[in-house]
Amino acid sequence: MDPEQNEVAPRDQYTHGHHESVLRSHTWRTVANSAAYLIPHLVRGDVVLDLGCGPGTISVDLADRVSPGRVVGVDAASGIVEQAAAHAADTGTENAQFVVGDAYALPFEDEVFDVVHAHQVLQHLARPIDALREAIRVLKPGGVLAVRDVDYGGVTWFPPLPGLADWMSTYQAVARYDQGEPDAGRMLKAWVRAAGFEQVACTASVWCFASDAERDWWGSSWSVRATESAFAAHAVEGGMADVDGLRAISRAWLDWKEDPDGWMQMPHGEVIARKPLADPSR
Repeated sequence: MDPEQNEVAPRDQYTHGHHESVLRSHTWRTVANSAAYLIPHLVRGDVVLDLGCGPGTISVDLADRVSPGRVVGVDAASGIVEQAAAHAADTGTENAQFVVGDAYALPFEDEVFDVVHAHQVLQHLARPIDALREAIRVLKPGGVLAVRDVDYGGVTWFPPLPGLADWMSTYQAVARYDQGEPDAGRMLKAWVRAAGFEQVACTASVWCFASDAERDWWGSSWSVRATESAFAAHAVEGGMADVDGLRAISRAWLDWKEDPDGWMQMPHGEVIARKPLADPSR
């Protein structure tokens, strides 16, 4: 399918859209490879909000780790929420539920969660600090916030294919066109502090794609995304790329995945912070 034929997703929403190739890439995500920094802060019996849960693979993993506690996954797309619920059912996970919700107006009472987790979410929001203030509202006093986002400005790869350089410049332009921030990883600390969190602790980690299987999975996913996802549609709509340019990017991803020397790293910023304790004088 040509990107000019794609349904254009609304702006201030997920830059990648929910094309099958995007969702397939999400199923790889687990707590171990995407939220290891949170593991020391999880407690059996915790009630966890997984904000922007996608198809629910991290949510289900979290549910196993906090049982007999529970996890509530929230996503703005009803179809994705249904997929997440189906994944929980398929894995026999009974302590995870999934609901449709808005990051700026969560459908929960005040102070009901021990942990709010958001993976690769804030980079896609036009108002990340407002979303973090909503996370403070639903957290219990002293509750844990865990956020992790990629920093596309630090992504590196080999070999230095011109098509991948075009992908990077196009991706950053599209993300900002969608009112997001592709370099969010480096901004998490500032955003979290601005939202009013305390005890802010920062770390970083990387995804690395180098093995034949990793390159095949990541390169195949992006070769399709480059021409068929919301990213492609928005690139054309916003004048950042034309159809021929996107096809060239797609071919570059295929060349990269077939190269036995192919390598890519994606750095991520990570923050653990806490909601301030209630003022004892109140």
